[in-house]
Amino acid sequence: MEFNHDIFLKHIAQTTSSPFLIDIESAEGTYLYTPEGTAYMDLISGVAVSNLGHKHPKVVEAIKKQVESHLHVMVYGEFVQSSPNLLAKKLTELLPNKLNCCYFTNSGTEANEGALKLAKRFTGRTEIISFRGAYHGSTHGSLSVSGNEVKKQAFRPLLPDVRFLAFNKIDDLNQITEKTACVIIEPIQGDAGVRIADQKYLQALRDRCTEVGALLIFDEIQTGIGRTGKLYAFEHYEVIPDILTTAKALGGGLPIGAFISSYEIMQTLTFEPMLGHITTFGGNPVSCAAALATLEAIEEERLLDKVENKGLLFESLLQHKKVKEIRRKGLMFAIEFETAEEVAQIVQYCLQHGVITFWFLSCPNSFRIAPPLNITDEEIKKACEVIKDALNSL
Repeated sequence: MEFNHDIFLKHIAQTTSSPFLIDIESAEGTYLYTPEGTAYMDLISGVAVSNLGHKHPKVVEAIKKQVESHLHVMVYGEFVQSSPNLLAKKLTELLPNKLNCCYFTNSGTEANEGALKLAKRFTGRTEIISFRGAYHGSTHGSLSVSGNEVKKQAFRPLLPDVRFLAFNKIDDLNQITEKTACVIIEPIQGDAGVRIADQKYLQALRDRCTEVGALLIFDEIQTGIGRTGKLYAFEHYEVIPDILTTAKALGGGLPIGAFISSYEIMQTLTFEPMLGHITTFGGNPVSCAAALATLEAIEEERLLDKVENKGLLFESLLQHKKVKEIRRKGLMFAIEFETAEEVAQIVQYCLQHGVITFWFLSCPNSFRIAPPLNITDEEIKKACEVIKDALNSL
């Protein structure tokens, strides 16, 4: 195996000047392992991806079975394949009736790109409304509707006709009009530091979009697949979007995303022009097999029933005078401190003591916890001891 840091730093494009540089040889359950056998407890699930932990046996079995059958055989939408069919059937059985048609992509930002195109195509309108603090991805369209101006400035010009409203402010919703193609929102803003929408706010947003004919897009890329204690966060609110985007944890560790809407809305991508949206690898059969196994495992192991109690255990163990605020829904945490420097110290201390936490791009004075949903109570207690030691060292 090759763990040469010089190769990594010079021949693999870098996103920061200070990567963690941990050599990972294997992973299983809640743990990552170095070639020397050092174990790291993964409290961020690869940033909201490994909701079943690493190398879940049901997911691995499904991948092996599909690999023995076939890999990629054709671009999206031409050949009928069992694993995408079964995944679409499962997803639409789990979702409300109006979310009955899936378009599979390779990632979350691609899912959001497709959702934005679909909304413009269906409505014939151009205005897109998003929210301050939003994060929807790094491709041009997704970046255009994200709220972090520092991250966007170097890549302008971006999509025109995008407007931003204040998150959770009902009075701003009258700015959604008959010119608006869609409103894209995270029910819980992830990168902004787990900012949770109010029930009345999301209901008012739903009503306003319905009133003016704008499509409502819920970006559930971070919140989806059980992170909040429901399969998708919108289930807490009893507010159903016109388009749902999902990715990250959907594939159980393999890359996959989807935008999901009604058959009526989705069919507008098939004409004027034909191939209105197309992808080579979307709906990859191996990724779809892994995703189906992920959904089945969550059901069979009744993981959603256990999320809230595990979240409460974390919250009770992390009370500390240095903590300014804990924002949480299920097992999705932002733990806020006075400064970004304190967060950096905590993350480094935890890393040195075998626990992986992380920060938020747009909320650097908070650190994130988003562990596998099947983390044990004993593992939670062990991790919190390290975090508390980190807080006491400040």
